[in-house]
Amino acid sequence: MNDEILINVTPQETRVAVVQQGIVQQLHIERGSNLGVVSNVYIGRVKRVLPGMQSAFIDIGLERSAFLHVADIWENRNNSDTAKPIEKMLYEGQSLLVQVIKDSIGSKGARLSTQISIAGRLLVLLPQQQESHIGVSQRIEHEAERELLRAKLQQLLPDNSSGGYIIRTMAETATDKELLADMEYLNKLWIKLQEQAKISSAPFLLYQELNISLCVLRDYVNESTTRILVDSLDTYQRMAAFAQDFISSAMSRLKHYVGERSLFDLYGVEEEIERALSRRVNLKSGGYIIIDQTEALTTVDVNTGGFVGSRNFDDTIFKTNLDAAQVIARQLRLRNLGGIIICDFIDMHNQEHRDAVLEELKKSLACDHTRITVNGFSSLGLVEMTRKRTRESLAHILCESCPTCDGRGEVKTAQTICYEIVREITREARQFNAREYRILASQLVIGLFLDEESQSLAQLSDLIGKPVSLQVESLYSQEQYDIILM
Repeated sequence: MNDEILINVTPQETRVAVVQQGIVQQLHIERGSNLGVVSNVYIGRVKRVLPGMQSAFIDIGLERSAFLHVADIWENRNNSDTAKPIEKMLYEGQSLLVQVIKDSIGSKGARLSTQISIAGRLLVLLPQQQESHIGVSQRIEHEAERELLRAKLQQLLPDNSSGGYIIRTMAETATDKELLADMEYLNKLWIKLQEQAKISSAPFLLYQELNISLCVLRDYVNESTTRILVDSLDTYQRMAAFAQDFISSAMSRLKHYVGERSLFDLYGVEEEIERALSRRVNLKSGGYIIIDQTEALTTVDVNTGGFVGSRNFDDTIFKTNLDAAQVIARQLRLRNLGGIIICDFIDMHNQEHRDAVLEELKKSLACDHTRITVNGFSSLGLVEMTRKRTRESLAHILCESCPTCDGRGEVKTAQTICYEIVREITREARQFNAREYRILASQLVIGLFLDEESQSLAQLSDLIGKPVSLQVESLYSQEQYDIILM
């Protein structure tokens, strides 16, 4: 399978698309104004202990206090038989070493754990393990291969080794030298982190996860990856330096894209982002699915639409459901949907058809990097599943609740429109030699350009070498804008 990774960088955000056989399979967006904190390690201060909820609020220096449940305290996870209540382990004002396991989502603060894990390319270090524990990624399914990898790493561990490791999928084809290098890197990182913790007071950030461009190199590049295209020279150079040190095999595939046309336009990613924000997704068969995301769960409804089939009604339903199973798996990755997901396939009375659709769904979900559990068809004919939710979904990053409909729908944020305008003017400047560019947009968008995004506007003007002026159109909605070439 030919995979390509596309990385589009602007001063405000970095966008990553994973493309397989010309089809966008995954999207990741990281904004400088709202960086994720998952995997970051902090010294936190206990602000409040809640015995009734068996939880505590921890100050780690973020806008909202983070949340720690008793089940995520390492002492209890390591000794489940003698688990203590949270009020016996924590007190207000106490300093605590914690790691973020889930970003703040909606009104909820980040979720924490006191079990620290540090990810490398091949291994994940679990430094608090008392014994030399070796786990293997669940994505490596064959037991014989799991045991072989476990034995291989065990032989490389020094005699006095403490702590544990999880062998990642990338380690399947790794050499002993590469495993040892990864092990050494992780142990040095842990020692440095401990030393910093001794001289720092809470709240304090001890370890920050790699930015999205470097995470892509570490987590997504594999044997099937043919090219990694980056449209920023600065980002390309940083990625090349990282690859040189840790992933030398990726060097030949890492390329700096210098084409005239926007990288995401060239591969149709911009259109895919627009489709990923829509409720309706059309199927090749002529049917369609409707995706509705709520705070508690996501529902997916499958419909035959205009597909009438060529044999009988049962075959029509079966074909539509098979198509939907593949599309649902892809949409979950594209939209980064997590939590509880309910799939309402069209009713099938044939048990063989049900089994085949469920098998197709599981097969299509197998390439997802996020942990997923799938239950069979319920008595109501619904497929219930869960997908681990660690970050905001694509819609929650790019959109906000519409003030006109009081939250019943969504519109793109003014910031998102600003960045769209910047990209649009950049494209226009390559094709036309205008004297000046004038932006007509809503008050919110123009206000953002005059305030928080004034630097972006100045950078844009410097980039195209032409002045950019602003004009408020009071009748425009937040998503409406026009660019006038003067």
